[in-house]
Amino acid sequence: VQLQASGGGLVQAGGSLRLSCADSGRTFSMYIVGWFRQAPGKEREFVAAINWSGSSTNYADSVKGRFTISRDNAKNTAYLQMNSLKAEDTAVYYCAAAPYNQFMIATTPHVYDYWGQGTEVTVSS
Repeated sequence: VQLQASGGGLVQAGGSLRLSCADSGRTFSMYIVGWFRQAPGKEREFVAAINWSGSSTNYADSVKGRFTISRDNAKNTAYLQMNSLKAEDTAVYYCAAAPYNQFMIATTPHVYDYWGQGTEVTVSS
């Protein structure tokens, strides 16, 4: 698994961005995909996760109703659609992959074996 996150940028509050997480490997569909973010001076925090098939998702309370995680296993890519962005969403966003059987604890970074390089999201108020 080799993850590449992209799609970050500068957007005004209330705007939208879609992040992508592409895997160049051949086992993408076997993994949970999670998105985490880290703001300056803060710890990395869970944002959203999706199970291997896409049938189950989980979100942090701070993004529920605004962000949507999805995946297309045929394209080895996961997405994070971010709507109604707020200044507090500003952070570097990371995608990560965890074994398929870890979904119940997919909110914790330590279960993820593979991490992308991060893509920066800046929301101006």
